[in-house]
Amino acid sequence: MKRRTAVHLLTALGLGLGLGLAVSASAQTTPPLRVAWVSLDQADARSPVFAAFRAGLAELGYVEGQNLLIEAWWGEGSLPRLEALRPDILRSQPDVIVAQGGIALAPMRHASVNRPVLFSMSADPVAARIAASYARPGGQITGITLFAAELSGKRLDMLKQLVPGLQRVGVVSNPAHPGAQRELQVASDAAHGLGLSLHYFPAGSPADLDGALAGMTAAKVGALLVFSDGVALGYADRLAEYSLRQRIPVAAGWAPFAQRGIQLAYGPQFADVYRRLASYVDRIRKGALPGDLPIEQPTKFELVINLKTAQAIGVKVPQSLLLQADEVIR
Repeated sequence: MKRRTAVHLLTALGLGLGLGLAVSASAQTTPPLRVAWVSLDQADARSPVFAAFRAGLAELGYVEGQNLLIEAWWGEGSLPRLEALRPDILRSQPDVIVAQGGIALAPMRHASVNRPVLFSMSADPVAARIAASYARPGGQITGITLFAAELSGKRLDMLKQLVPGLQRVGVVSNPAHPGAQRELQVASDAAHGLGLSLHYFPAGSPADLDGALAGMTAAKVGALLVFSDGVALGYADRLAEYSLRQRIPVAAGWAPFAQRGIQLAYGPQFADVYRRLASYVDRIRKGALPGDLPIEQPTKFELVINLKTAQAIGVKVPQSLLLQADEVIR
């Protein structure tokens, strides 16, 4: 009896050891997750949004060089360059493509890109016809939108706090940006409630911006509101210069505007958006279909005030606003 028990025990141990070795071998042969990061930006491995995305993956248990391989593809500011890189990106056989921004997403929507594509973008993805709906985007594309038209009213209220007696506000926007008209309507409604008049100046190119700035000067606006997207961010330096020259405050939607000299930015917290985007990668790795993953909207927001610019243009920032700020640039 003891002998049979010993034999059974050895057999069970052998089976268990064999199963453990099989599981271990299976784990070792599972290929690492391959992610292609695609950005229009200049090559920068220390990019804050890229760093936030990588940190999000690390928090989910991914270790670069072990179960994760990330290859970054940079457009160096050129959309044609990104389009030319598309064949090389596909030859690298990524499991998931992550497009930083709507402009970077454009070449990834090509018919030949038959693999999951995730995005972060400032546009309304439904209005841009990228997704069928927020709840069920369909196809191979999903992600997070930075679009939050309702925040325009909050920015207008802050501008009014900065400029007592404010009446006229100029609005600069890229008219080709999906969602721009909706944001303008929301801002107009908010302005009416605040007793402000809006003067809209579309600027889809640097030449358009020249005319917009001249028009704002002629209209004698007392402040400027910028609808944020990649095109508008490209104007940030010129808008900051205009603010100093005209001694009027400017409000925009993303922290990088304030970091480049614009007085006030209130909008989505970029680091949070890109950390959350990592969870999409993880869910797709585990078998989820991109078209079944709802498109998310921002949940965390940040207020950045450039106090240095405020002092240069002679605008006193109320203590109540300073206390709300997540970052004050001095």
